[in-house]
Amino acid sequence: MRDNDDGSGPERRGRRIGWPNKAYGTNERKRGNGMAYTYRPATEADVQALTDIYNAAVIEGGSSADTTPRTVEQRRAWLESHREPYAVFVTEADGDDGNREVVGFSALSVFYDRAGYDGVTDLAYYIAPGWRGRGVGTFTLSSLLDEARQRHMRKACGIIFADNAGSIALMRRFGFTQFGLMPAAATDSTGTMRDMSYWYLDL
Repeated sequence: MRDNDDGSGPERRGRRIGWPNKAYGTNERKRGNGMAYTYRPATEADVQALTDIYNAAVIEGGSSADTTPRTVEQRRAWLESHREPYAVFVTEADGDDGNREVVGFSALSVFYDRAGYDGVTDLAYYIAPGWRGRGVGTFTLSSLLDEARQRHMRKACGIIFADNAGSIALMRRFGFTQFGLMPAAATDSTGTMRDMSYWYLDL
């Protein structure tokens, strides 16, 4: 799913209104496809994992309009650009060695930098390649929507390549409505020109 803001542009709007810097479901374990996943706010310690997961998607193509991998510094700036009520989160699971590892990340970002759009959030999520098809995406999007509601967002929007079947299936599963299609809107790292689809959900 889309996430092409590397944080290097103008600072994006966020309102500091006293919400705690935490996920409302922090430390709560949920079950996803037979595995226990947890969801929490991303921290500085997660920047390398955020970079690795995102760059894997960029290089693969089909889910990001970034055409080259991002640096750790760019991902750090992107993370720091999210001010409350907007935020970045990570999904964790037990790795093969038994230790918890970051297997995906997601974000509530500013939809458009004008005051009248407050309460509308742009969703993004990416899953580590080895963890796709294991329920991580469903768990992550469900948790992200819970966060959006707890933070009193009124609409959630997703901007997705029209041939990204996995993300579009999740949009439909969670009740999103498609409200637009832009033909030949953007290329990815493979040089493929792709249509862009636009989705929203009333929260």
